[in-house]
Amino acid sequence: MSTPFTPPAPVYLPVAHTPTLFPVHRVYCIGGNYLAHAKEMGSKTNHQQPFFFMKPADALQPSGEVPYPSATHNLHHEVEMVVALKQGGHDIPCEQALDCIYAYAVGLDLTRRDLQAAAKQGGLPWDAAKGFDHSAPLSKLHRMEDIGHPDARTLSLTVNGEPRQQGRTDTMIHNVASIIHELSLLWLLQPGDVIFTGTPAGVGALQVGDQFHAELEDIAVLEGRILPSI
Repeated sequence: MSTPFTPPAPVYLPVAHTPTLFPVHRVYCIGGNYLAHAKEMGSKTNHQQPFFFMKPADALQPSGEVPYPSATHNLHHEVEMVVALKQGGHDIPCEQALDCIYAYAVGLDLTRRDLQAAAKQGGLPWDAAKGFDHSAPLSKLHRMEDIGHPDARTLSLTVNGEPRQQGRTDTMIHNVASIIHELSLLWLLQPGDVIFTGTPAGVGALQVGDQFHAELEDIAVLEGRILPSI
């Protein structure tokens, strides 16, 4: 087969304590899944109905080293528990949804907050605010068979050693099983899909030189820093 240029390399994520690499299919995100965060953002959405957006697979940044993005003066952190799927399907019942999970991780849904605010005001999509290069730094994946399902864990973020965000995963409006079910009503989920499950309150700005430490209690740690723009 002939192609006019070399195809981009597939995206792989490292799996903790193994030589395994996890091939990524798509990256899904849920918005406003912690009530306190929804309130701090002034959301008037009916949170009984989840809403989703996506990031490109190559937005994932396993190293944690993130260049400050272009076209923004207000880069925000959003720490999240992340799940990676080993199987998918359509219209997956909640009772079977957790069987799809291969691993858990902790990550940041980085956001160009000024662009998001402008998009919201104009009723426009969030793509430029959410789906930019390096916008999803992520820890190593930790296999469910090793850790089990973390039903109630503390999710936290410090920046330069100062606490910024902290919340409990059992306070999500839509739990992980429900998220997988609802996504499967909209898309045919696939092995390799990665899902960001929402952020607690306390989001705020990041600057060049900031060092961050994200943690999903007893499971995953992500350390990184904000580098100068490329």
